[in-house]
Amino acid sequence: MNNPINARLLPAPVNGGYCEEDYFIWCGSCVKGEDGRYHLFASRWRKELGFGVHWLFNCEIVRAACPVPEGPYRFEEVVLGRRDRGYFDGMNQHNPHIQYWNGTYYLYYMGTTYGGPIPGPGDVVSSVRGTEVWNNKRIGLATSRSVFGPWERSDEPLLLPRLGQWDGTVTTNPAVAILADGRTYMIYKSREYSGSTLQLGVAVAECPSGPFQRLSDHPILNFSDPDKHVEDPFLWHDGERFHLLIKDDSKNGSEGLTGEWGAGVYATSTDCLDWKIHPEPKAYSRTVAWDDGTVKEMCNLERPYLLFEDGVPTHLFAATGTGTRAWDFTHTWNMVIPLAR
Repeated sequence: MNNPINARLLPAPVNGGYCEEDYFIWCGSCVKGEDGRYHLFASRWRKELGFGVHWLFNCEIVRAACPVPEGPYRFEEVVLGRRDRGYFDGMNQHNPHIQYWNGTYYLYYMGTTYGGPIPGPGDVVSSVRGTEVWNNKRIGLATSRSVFGPWERSDEPLLLPRLGQWDGTVTTNPAVAILADGRTYMIYKSREYSGSTLQLGVAVAECPSGPFQRLSDHPILNFSDPDKHVEDPFLWHDGERFHLLIKDDSKNGSEGLTGEWGAGVYATSTDCLDWKIHPEPKAYSRTVAWDDGTVKEMCNLERPYLLFEDGVPTHLFAATGTGTRAWDFTHTWNMVIPLAR
């Protein structure tokens, strides 16, 4: 049985997606707005800062739009930026994940705050400070009746870490499925301590704004091999079962789940807890076919997000970049891969 995502991948438009010359673009989450256009919510920070750790210190969430889902998307506004340091998300916003249900847009994201100076171009951020701020990551929510805002931003995170448990450091990388009756499932990422295995957990709420409670005290996909890391979940429900895309983030030379670091993994579940990896697990590869006839291995392919039309996934969005190797970028953007119907 062929992987249902991989079997439908079409060439990616070279001039599609969302990029800006003076910014690093990351993440990417798309929704069709009330104006009939497609709106992409993405993370960005100034390119002069470098890629590195600045996504933790200097990122904001923006909205870009296009009449067609393939793009190219054009910047329209900053949606979430800095506010008072006293808020959990006061200094940095990242990981946007947009959903629409019952007349409201729900923008889930990750926020951080920190003390001390704001790092600027050329500033070296110590690993100690970087780890401290990384451990401040929390999932937030902003809501609006219009894709154009105004956005009402929650002052408290949706889910807190549990010290001493597998998710004792952070709550981040939200992936949300809102069912027809409003019951909402959220997969999140965490780890027990700095450097330990990245794992995913599930929380549930009776409505998209919460409150969220963990569906289990244990992580999903709890691999016995510590080198089988996964992250960047995308979750959806088709009315019968849950589906999941995740990044194969294998470590230390492990073959991971797909045999390719950074590829996408596809899995299904009936209860969002017991997941079955597809017999052909690779949903997509970092090697991308483009609509100009070229094929290229990208440094990274991250933060997968599917756009749905009439309940059917039609486009795969992913953060990507060019450079000499993974995480060493000269340029990044959000790309789009159409899916055959």
